[in-house]
Amino acid sequence: MNRDEAGGNWKQFKGKMKEKWGKLTDDDMTVIEGKRDQLVGKIQERYGYAKDEAEKEVSDWETNNRDYRW
Repeated sequence: MNRDEAGGNWKQFKGKMKEKWGKLTDDDMTVIEGKRDQLVGKIQERYGYAKDEAEKEVSDWETNNRDYRW
């Protein structure tokens, strides 16, 4: 995968994540920038979830969105 493909995938990825977790801001997406651990942390922060609950949310989302690569 080249840089252009990765950038395009991230844009699609962001849209799908914002559909699922609407409380995530554009600034959050900039911080996350494809890093799974950052996504988990931001979900914890925005939704008040415990780490294991946020991890489960992300794992479930990954299972249902296999077309998108980290």
